[in-house]
Amino acid sequence: MSLAEPAPWLLLVAAAHLGFQLTVDLVVYPALGDVPREAWTVAHERHSRRITPVVALVYPPLVLLLGWTALAEPAEAGTWLAVAGGLLAVVTTAAVAAPTHGRLSSAPPEDRAALMRRLGRADRVRTAGAVVCVAGALLLVG
Repeated sequence: MSLAEPAPWLLLVAAAHLGFQLTVDLVVYPALGDVPREAWTVAHERHSRRITPVVALVYPPLVLLLGWTALAEPAEAGTWLAVAGGLLAVVTTAAVAAPTHGRLSSAPPEDRAALMRRLGRADRVRTAGAVVCVAGALLLVG
């Protein structure tokens, strides 16, 4: 294995992505769910502002490395396992989590609990995708 190959880089970024997803799933969203009604709007706005740069640091390199790996190692099972997990996380983010956050920013208080449950379910899917992605990357470097 060489640093000129995508596998070690994919493992590094996939592991960072998994750490990010676990933190959001186990710490960030539960804390956001505990915010009192009167503080919700400010708390959600701050969360959105603070999380955006982290998402921008994690997701683009992940997508680029998945593409590089698919091109460089198309015959490896680990490639397609990593791609499947990574794409599950990315697509779930784009199709469910991001729009749900958009709705949460202006949702009336009576709708927030259902939206937070939806966000929690989406995040568990994203976390599962991140685990699968790391497993594929491990197969590639192993």
